[in-house]
Formats: sequence, C-alpha cells, structure tokens
Amino acid sequence: MFAAKNFFLAGGAAPLLVDFLVIAGGGGGGQNGSGAGAGGYREFTSQSLSYGTAYTVTVGAGGAGGTDRNALAPSGSNSVFSSITSAGGAGGAGDNQSPATGGSGGSGSGGGGSGGGASGGAGNTPSTSPSQGNNGGAAGTNGGGQPAQGGGGGAGAAGSAGSGYNAGAGGNGTASNISGSSVTRGGGGGGYNSTLGQSGGAAGGSGGGGTGGYGNVSAGTAGAANTGGGGGGVAGSFASSFGNGGSGVVIIKIPSTYTATFSGGVTQTSTTSGGFKIYTVTATSTTSETVTFN
Repeated sequence: MFAAKNFFLAGGAAPLLVDFLVIAGGGGGGQNGSGAGAGGYREFTSQSLSYGTAYTVTVGAGGAGGTDRNALAPSGSNSVFSSITSAGGAGGAGDNQSPATGGSGGSGSGGGGSGGGASGGAGNTPSTSPSQGNNGGAAGTNGGGQPAQGGGGGAGAAGSAGSGYNAGAGGNGTASNISGSSVTRGGGGGGYNSTLGQSGGAAGGSGGGGTGGYGNVSAGTAGAANTGGGGGGVAGSFASSFGNGGSGVVIIKIPSTYTATFSGGVTQTSTTSGGFKIYTVTATSTTSETVTFN
C-alpha cells in the first residue's frame, strides 16, 4: 500500500524485495464505556532486505476488556518486523470518569465518562508517516445522566462521536491485498450503550472491530483475532473476559525463489500464489523471535 523503498539494505548482501504488513494488537473496551482503538496499521511494498540476516518479528496481543469504571482499559501490545513498529491500540475509557479523554495509541479510543464532551484519544501515537491510525470519537453531551460513549478509531477512519443517548460506532479498518485477496483489518470498537433509547450497543468498525455492550442485555464483543480490531465497550454486569482487543498480525510476501525460516516461538502459516510466498505470522511467544530469508 505504501512505498518507502530501500531503507533496510544491510551489510552489502544482495537484496530481495519484500512486501509486508504489520498490525498491532487492539485495545480493550472500556467498562460501561468507550470503544477501543485498533492496533497500529503499517504496510510497505518493495523493501530491500538481505538474505542470511535475522530480522525481529513480534505479534502484539490485544488488551483486556476493562474491569474498572474509573480508568482506561489496557492498550494492545506493539507488533514489530525488523525496524518497523506498529503501536498497540488504546484501551477504552470507563464511564465513572467525568469526563474521560480517550487513550492514545496506534488508533485512539473513544472519549467516555458520565459528563459528556470528552474528546477521543489521538491516533498515530507515536507519530509515523504514513499514519498508522486515527482518533477516537468524542463522548456526546447527554441527557438524563446517561453517557454517550465515543467509538474507537480504526486504521482507515476515526471513531464516531456519541450523540444524545447513542454511543459512537468504531472507525472502519483498511483493506490490503498482500495475502492475494482484499482483506479489511484494523476496525475500531463500538461504544457501550445504556438501556435508554437504544436497541443495542454501537457497531464496531469494518475489519474486526468489536460491538459495544448494551445495558444488562449484551456484554460487548472482542475485536477479531489477527486483525488488530479494538474491543467494544464492556457492560459491567458481565464477566471481564468480554471486550478484549483483537491480536495483531505480521504478513510477509517474498519471491517464491526464497524461503523464510522462523525461530521456534513463531506461529505462522504459508501459501504460494503468483510467484510469491506469503507468510502470515499469527503469534510469537517472546519479543525476541526472528525470521531469516534464504
């Protein structure tokens, strides 16, 4: 998707041109609160790497759904390939803060709290070019003491603001063809809705964003695994295992004349298509795992 060529060449070895996608883990949804931000999304094409060099590869986990109405839920963890790091998505805000600015990360979480008017968190934190994510939506000014939580930012769009009694939807993700067909990943989480005036929680963004919880009826859903989707705002009456952020992913595409060898703590699958080998790394057991091209 983005071309920023030839900054990986090392040691004078003959280069190979590699495409790759690095998505971090999404944040956890806030308890009775805002939607979480998606994990940072960074894609590059035709990068020069060297054979025989061990490059770091890390897949970030999603943040846990919020268990404290007075705090932000945990953010997702970073994903890494070589010198490229994608930042974890920000965790959503609990509703007892007044107001609660959303957290910052690859994509920001929605604004929350009980007072309305809180701004969404900043995406693309730390700053990268091209941007790796978008801002969360603001919390709406609400009536009757009921919060209107903001939606989490997505890789492709900001989260929606809450309005009245209605929580904001998560921002949409971004599509990539790196795996051979178009797949959208990096959706933001939807905000939690109270029982007044709605028919359910706010929708998650396309690309794995979780749906927000709804009163005492539905808990809120997790971001989809290996999309970096943000978790939906968690209904506090349900167990804390809901609203988790989706884990990240690293996808590497190389000419079929080469082979990638991974260290023992890497979980990956591979396919061959159109003269390329495509490796999808779905988990790493440590932050010291590597891949070497031969």
